Amino acid sequence: MPELPEVETTVNGLRTDLLGRSIVGVRVLWEKAIDRPPPPDFASRLSGQRITSLGRRGKFLLFHLEGGDTLIIHLRMTGHLGVMTPAEPLPAHVRLVFTLDDGRELRFRDMRKFGRAYLVADAREVLGNLGPEPLGDDFTAEVLRARLGKRGAPIKSILLDQRVVAGIGNIYADEALFYAGIHPKRPGRSLAAAEAERLRAAIRRVLTEAIADGGTSLDSYRRPDGSRGQHAERIAIFRKAGSPCPHCGTPIVRIVLGGRSTHFCPHCQT
Repeated sequence: MPELPEVETTVNGLRTDLLGRSIVGVRVLWEKAIDRPPPPDFASRLSGQRITSLGRRGKFLLFHLEGGDTLIIHLRMTGHLGVMTPAEPLPAHVRLVFTLDDGRELRFRDMRKFGRAYLVADAREVLGNLGPEPLGDDFTAEVLRARLGKRGAPIKSILLDQRVVAGIGNIYADEALFYAGIHPKRPGRSLAAAEAERLRAAIRRVLTEAIADGGTSLDSYRRPDGSRGQHAERIAIFRKAGSPCPHCGTPIVRIVLGGRSTHFCPHCQT
């Protein structure tokens, strides 16, 4: 599932091709890929709009348009965006095609059909409930502890709540908790100040490293040009049940927590 590093990599990979380009047409191949407005309005409002900047909020891609609207795309589990020429065969599972003023096409492919596109005048309509950006300067240990509050849920589950911290998913929650030395079942409210600081630093570490590596390609994720992200080579514990902990050699354990596969070292994480 694309998380913050994969979405950031996608934005970075699209910026050169899309910045300053205008969308001159939209082909809707699966109407439910559009959350809002209705597909005919979505296509007509986008037509002729120039892309003035690209960005990211949590796991959402933001295309800021000259007319004031924002095109927001959530890749969810298997979404992919890439710029191609019309001569290139249309791959399977393409749901939306945005025709650009230079003749090329931005294609949104999504095998599992969970991804969504939004066209809104105010991005807060979609993004308003997201928590702080974990790579932002204002994401401090104090802010993290405040977001955890008195919650008794497992810290792993809390980190996956996008209202608490934006952009973290299953891979990087496991990795951050490992580097912070915190057991995934620990209640969120149990973290002391020093532990919150360790977790904040670990979150920033794993996300920054993954962005530098172009994301983690374990399943379907690919960069916009179709290449694989290289961060899988640096993964410490995620999907490594039974392998030795890179710190102490104890076998990594896998459990299911909140319906999500969770990995940890029973010796290093307390």
